Amino acid sequence: MRLTGDVAFATPFFKADEPAFTLPDLPYPTSALEPNIDTMTMEIHHGKHHKAYVDNLNKAVNEGKLNNKKLEELLGQASKYSPAIHNNGGGHYNHSMFWTLMKPAGGGDPTGPVAEAINSTFGSFAAFKEKFNTTATSRFGSGWAWLVAKDGKLNIGSTPNQDNPLMDVSDLKGQPLIGLDVWEHAYYLKYQNKRADYVNAWWNLLNWDEVNRRFKLQ
Repeated sequence: MRLTGDVAFATPFFKADEPAFTLPDLPYPTSALEPNIDTMTMEIHHGKHHKAYVDNLNKAVNEGKLNNKKLEELLGQASKYSPAIHNNGGGHYNHSMFWTLMKPAGGGDPTGPVAEAINSTFGSFAAFKEKFNTTATSRFGSGWAWLVAKDGKLNIGSTPNQDNPLMDVSDLKGQPLIGLDVWEHAYYLKYQNKRADYVNAWWNLLNWDEVNRRFKLQ
């Protein structure tokens, strides 16, 4: 395996009988994020939804003879590839990142360099959080809310479906620092149609150490 931002993706040096991409293990038990995200949601979200993205991505790259491509290459040229690679490649990247951005007993105020950048860009953490929440709750249909860094500047935005800021087809560009899944399957079992309640609860899990690590890499 190779690691990209501590997220495990497949090595480009593959064997014919091995999948190009693999489902990463969760960095915590499926019950660890209770009560903010329930166990059954985590089991289905990771074990069913994310696994399906990985399986379908492997099928698509095999059919396209693209097994030697790194995931970031596929995303960066998403417009050149099939919808199956576009959608499932995004789904694999987004979810692999999403799991690492949460931890039990997370949350609280940001720390370190990213805290300074948030205050500088948005004026305060409260103002940043309000803008991020508005972006997440107003995303029409399925998609993601993001905090990205580009050219040393922070920006908040959203993408539809499984698009992300690394894709050439995305209006929002930059290095993802925070990505919040606002597809209904991420919250509907516990929160039903109350996306705002899910978003507010999710802040209790945010892994600021991981956000800072990503910020230092950009």
